[in-house]
Amino acid sequence: MTRLGDSVQRVRALLTRDLSSDTTVRQLLEETGARRYLDLGDLSAGEQAALIASRAVDVLPSAERLAERIEEARAAGRGLHVKLGIDPTAVDVHLGHAVPIIVLSRFQRMGHDVTLIIGDITAKIGDPTGRSTERPPLTDEDIARNLAGYREQVRPFFDFERVRFRHNSEWLGEIALPRLIGILAQVPASALLQRDDFRTRLEGGHGLSMSELIYPVAMAIDSAEIAADVELGGVDQLLNMQMGRRVMEIYGQEPQGIVSMPLIEGTDGSGAKMSKSKGNYIGLNAAPDDVYGKVMSIPDRLMEPYLRAWTEWTDDELALALGRLADSSLHPMDLKKVLAGEVVTVLHGVDAAMAARAGFTAQFSRRSFTEVEALPELSLAEHGGEGIAALLTKVLGFTPSASAARRLAKQNGLRLVLETGEGQSSAVLAEADALRPLGEVLGERLAAAVEPPKGIYLKAGRRLAQVRV
Repeated sequence: MTRLGDSVQRVRALLTRDLSSDTTVRQLLEETGARRYLDLGDLSAGEQAALIASRAVDVLPSAERLAERIEEARAAGRGLHVKLGIDPTAVDVHLGHAVPIIVLSRFQRMGHDVTLIIGDITAKIGDPTGRSTERPPLTDEDIARNLAGYREQVRPFFDFERVRFRHNSEWLGEIALPRLIGILAQVPASALLQRDDFRTRLEGGHGLSMSELIYPVAMAIDSAEIAADVELGGVDQLLNMQMGRRVMEIYGQEPQGIVSMPLIEGTDGSGAKMSKSKGNYIGLNAAPDDVYGKVMSIPDRLMEPYLRAWTEWTDDELALALGRLADSSLHPMDLKKVLAGEVVTVLHGVDAAMAARAGFTAQFSRRSFTEVEALPELSLAEHGGEGIAALLTKVLGFTPSASAARRLAKQNGLRLVLETGEGQSSAVLAEADALRPLGEVLGERLAAAVEPPKGIYLKAGRRLAQVRV
């Protein structure tokens, strides 16, 4: 069995245990944290390609061809030459920027050769991808400062001691005009103008500069100059990476394979991409408590893409954990705490993750609801005969419809909380309970209570209402 296979067995065993337990969570974080440094060189070519493809949006021309190229490189006594281009455009880096770096680390730990292309020439042109206007070009000083900040912040995800750095000014700064014209002559203008952002700008009456049209070709020349076997990048760079395949053919080389990575939605759940400008990001230099709290604030639906993006869990492990949510054997809050712990662990270590977990629990999970002011109220005398879903929709306005209330219950997001002098006892309400009268459901819970509660609360997701008896 491979080293990864041994680790998977241990993690699967932990995922079947009580994930509300600090002891279990610490053991899980220690195991998955160590996996980020695990040598993956003993995996077969097919296993390596599958592990890369499991986190990709596109593998071009196919995952099967990627496996074949890995096998061919092994037969030649080398690893694949994997390229990632970086235009150092900002000082602060967030978790969205870490997504391709995590997969690049997998390539590195599989024994492949990684080159980071520092786009000191292309950064001065300005990448137009996804923009409605031109991006201001950067100076040499801007680039040097931003690159230093990038390396420092991304370091927890990647071993920079085992990578080659190249600046594309090495070749783009020296390329002769006849050579550049010769390359451009073989690139159809239609291939450059098929980009959605270019079409949108032209239809809106905005212009395009020649530098923006040349940008994808300049990036493509990078791939040809270093003879890349594979290029890795965000899915928003897919057309640029495909241009790399075209230009490599012009150079007489075998076109590179492409691995495109997903763009990560921001923490606010609005659907917008994670970005500093929108304030929906988690900075890599943020304090442990801040990182933990921001992960805990995300909508439950983002747990799966976040687990896929930032953990080293396999697809089978993800299916096991998420399957436990579906059969109600694991509460979403417990899994979200594990996710938050995973993110803090890679940035600050297991001890910091467990301290942040304890701090979050002390601040929120054990907080007495009697301390919360101005809660909406339900009178049992007035509303006890009405169904809970109807109350959530028509009286409290917590859900837009009764069907939404039922979906919330199906996702384990509907709870009845009783507070006593000893703390809180929380009962998850099933989908069927959402259709029953409040008084009937509450009566069953009160009959099972050891002592009369000092507070009764109906909790729907993060929203809370007090029930007055």
